[in-house]
Amino acid sequence: MKSKATLKQIAKELGVSISTVSKALNGSPEISEPTKQRVKEYAKLKNYKPNVIGLSLKNRRTKTIGVIIPNILNSFLAKVFSGIEKVADEKGYNIITCISNESLEKEINALEMLSNGTIDGFILSISQESQKLQQFNHFTSIINEGTPIVMFDRISEEVNCDKVIVDDFESAVNATEHLINTGCRKIALFSTIDNLSVGKLRAKGFYKALENKGVKVDENLIILSDNDIDFDEKVANFFDKKKADAIFALDEHAAVTAMKLGIKKGLKIPEELSVIGFADGVWSRRMTPSLSTVSQHGPEIGEVAAQMLIDKLESKEEELAFKTTIIKTELRQRDSTKK
Repeated sequence: MKSKATLKQIAKELGVSISTVSKALNGSPEISEPTKQRVKEYAKLKNYKPNVIGLSLKNRRTKTIGVIIPNILNSFLAKVFSGIEKVADEKGYNIITCISNESLEKEINALEMLSNGTIDGFILSISQESQKLQQFNHFTSIINEGTPIVMFDRISEEVNCDKVIVDDFESAVNATEHLINTGCRKIALFSTIDNLSVGKLRAKGFYKALENKGVKVDENLIILSDNDIDFDEKVANFFDKKKADAIFALDEHAAVTAMKLGIKKGLKIPEELSVIGFADGVWSRRMTPSLSTVSQHGPEIGEVAAQMLIDKLESKEEELAFKTTIIKTELRQRDSTKK
């Protein structure tokens, strides 16, 4: 049996967008007559047949939102999801959740599986592999097909869609300056998320704070990694070789590790070692001493993201401008920093 072409394949062969192919096949006045003819002739040649079931689904609302998160064990992402679920439930929407497990391939598969009429729109945070490889075409393709996306936390400036973020750069500046203002001068930087957009922004904020306060950067105190295992190896003997009076950790794993290392070394916290972590997870409150953190207000991020998507889905306007909403963070001082 002769295989049937898809919109995606036709678009790729002709060097146009999926949206252009779809509009050309439907006789849209937005598309020039020569382009319409070229697309229709090629579609006929390749035995293209529209998916009637898919079309009927796309022409009606499913009242369902697709949520794709990169890591099910991340407490911050879990908090964001709780906010998404709260607003979706209040507005009468269902949720289908997929986990990309930081994989580009799984992320693409989730988008393709759900975008064929199953859901009305997506709320998602980009996988680690997608950011590392800087591959975002799969998001643009979905948007061009008419399915809206709201990104949160890990975003791409290359993709034109609505976004909900925190000011990672400014938050890191404020946290680092707090350490400096309490007398710390030899401040270490720990990160296991150096390949993520948020990790890079937080690191830049750290360096900017040192510059603002006239504190010299000691590169020997900077440990940047893109995974937990590599990071653990790099910091295992940190206090045997280096002298730090504070640590700013850019993620929860790095923060918890910093605290454990300092305590194991017998350092008094916060008198001899101050620690601030990014992301206010359950470990932050349960550790002894409790950990000072930058709280990202995860539930609020989820609530805002869900409301943005639902507003777009229910709007009668054909085109709404994309916007980025910034949620303010909060430095929660606990026992790991000086007052």
